[in-house]
Amino acid sequence: MTPADDATAPAPEASFDPASATIVVVTFNRTHLLTRLLESVERMNPAPGHLVVIDNASTDDTTAVVESFRDRLPTELVYRRLETNTGGSGGFSEGMRVAYELGSQWMWLMDDDVEVVSDGLARMGRWAPRFKSIQGRRYDYDGSEFYWQYRIAEAMGIPIPFAPAGFDDSGFKPMNSGCFEGMFIHRDVVAQIGLPDPRFFIYWDDQVYGWLASRRTPSVIVNEFVLRRTREIKQWDMGIRHMNASSDAYRYYIMRNRAFIQKYYRSVGVYRALPFTAGTALTFVKELIRLVVVERKLRGTSHLFRGLRDGRKISRDASWKPMPPLEQSQPVV
Repeated sequence: MTPADDATAPAPEASFDPASATIVVVTFNRTHLLTRLLESVERMNPAPGHLVVIDNASTDDTTAVVESFRDRLPTELVYRRLETNTGGSGGFSEGMRVAYELGSQWMWLMDDDVEVVSDGLARMGRWAPRFKSIQGRRYDYDGSEFYWQYRIAEAMGIPIPFAPAGFDDSGFKPMNSGCFEGMFIHRDVVAQIGLPDPRFFIYWDDQVYGWLASRRTPSVIVNEFVLRRTREIKQWDMGIRHMNASSDAYRYYIMRNRAFIQKYYRSVGVYRALPFTAGTALTFVKELIRLVVVERKLRGTSHLFRGLRDGRKISRDASWKPMPPLEQSQPVV
């Protein structure tokens, strides 16, 4: 029995129709992982109305693998292969655009390195009558409970590492962040905040998107295990929390994209220079610790500095605008 089985959750209600949901998957050159995800979708009960797979210009056999599942899946498969690699940010932006245009009421986002628990959609659907921005829980690669930092210190623009991991009898906790590995979001929210911003390429994009959603509607993480990670990542075990290994590309975008967070903060009038600068400094220090403790090396700091440099250019861009809403509508509740 998982902790989710003990949660006090709302009873299933007819107002959630599994066919109204679309799973959006972004993949790039990882068919060994994508295959496991598609096999898990094959076993889903209930199944969503659509599965949208966005291929970020893979150069392996991704197209053939996806097509081999077309007649096996209990849902309608929509496959889009992009001409260039747009990163996770661009992939999810395109995937949500497709799902929105399909008329999906709910969009369930995930990377290709997870698999879906067979009744995962039913577990998420239990909460759909109450909330419109929902995050489920994940099992880590080794079967342990994966901890995700579901709250950010808004003024600093960084995750709160000591946000409580436990749940009370309500079975949910308020969040003001987001993660594209499991985000379950209603089209009404997407209509108001627009699509994910592809300019991030990778990193901070889902945090900002979840934060924008939380400004429109109560957002929650629920005590429902619905995904399993299928890729082992080198990490530093700190008990409940882990610090994963990274890459030079991630190091660059972690720092560069602070400028995009700053831009979004300015656009809604919450930017405060001093605490935000402190958040940037703490992010830099965290990445140094990741290099030394997790990856056990010193090379890579140049990418952090390069990201800061390019972020300053973005900060000075007077023509920058946030992603536009898809529809002008009444506030989501």
